[in-house]
Amino acid sequence: MSPTRRRAGRAKLHGEVIAYEDIPAPGPVAVLIHGVGSSRDTWATVVPLLVQRGVHVLAVDLPGHGGSSKSHGDYSLGALASSVRDLLDHLGYQRCVLVGHSLGGGVAMQFAYQFPERCEGLVLVASGGLGQETNHLLRAASLPGAELVIPLISHPWTVDAISRVGTVLGAVGIGPGMLSPDSMTVLAGLHDPPTRAAFLATLRGVVDISGQRVSAISRLPDARLPILLVWGDRDPVIPVQHGHAAAAAIPDGRLVVFRGAGHEPHRYDPERFAELVADYLARLPGLDPASTA
Repeated sequence: MSPTRRRAGRAKLHGEVIAYEDIPAPGPVAVLIHGVGSSRDTWATVVPLLVQRGVHVLAVDLPGHGGSSKSHGDYSLGALASSVRDLLDHLGYQRCVLVGHSLGGGVAMQFAYQFPERCEGLVLVASGGLGQETNHLLRAASLPGAELVIPLISHPWTVDAISRVGTVLGAVGIGPGMLSPDSMTVLAGLHDPPTRAAFLATLRGVVDISGQRVSAISRLPDARLPILLVWGDRDPVIPVQHGHAAAAAIPDGRLVVFRGAGHEPHRYDPERFAELVADYLARLPGLDPASTA
């Protein structure tokens, strides 16, 4: 694919800036949606592999994340899904396939619920919104007073110390779980006050002390879409059992478990992940490649 077709930009939509990277190709638009506190950089190793396989990639920074605006606006799932819809309108794309990781999976499912005529398929990666259980650290971060604690644990010195602990744990064979490189990047970013405020507002929209507040499991059988679920069997954030339960509830659902992977299976084995997504897109029924643009 010619690199001149690659475009990264910042679209101003309804007063908010949405940062994105768009790499056109024939076929359905695969919108990559990251998790809470992360950015489209989480897909950095996956994007070139998808492009090599001829996939049209649109990677998005959700509002409050990455290069997008960090205002004190609405960070609910509905608002985030609407922002994705607005970006598609801006770029002139009518339909898409959504690939969502963690919170991004919840946004993808919300998009399919709000705009079913625009959703051709769903790939849910260690997705939120499929059960109540989640990591106790995220539950704690949703509590009042987290604004006072997070600046301390996200200080560069503290993040460096935590990262060193993670390296030691890995060296002795103890899975570091929440101490993955992507998690450390998210934690370091929270030292920035606007980023921290957006993170907490987004998190509190979907998590409280009891766990995940929103579940889409009852809606999935009505989606009438082929749904691919990808999970790590060592996920410390959202248990793989959520994936098994969702796959059992979806008439046209398939779960692929990456053995040894944590909460970021797309980063654990990007080659396998890209192959799964490309194969999923190729098998979508009734897609006219020209109809997505």
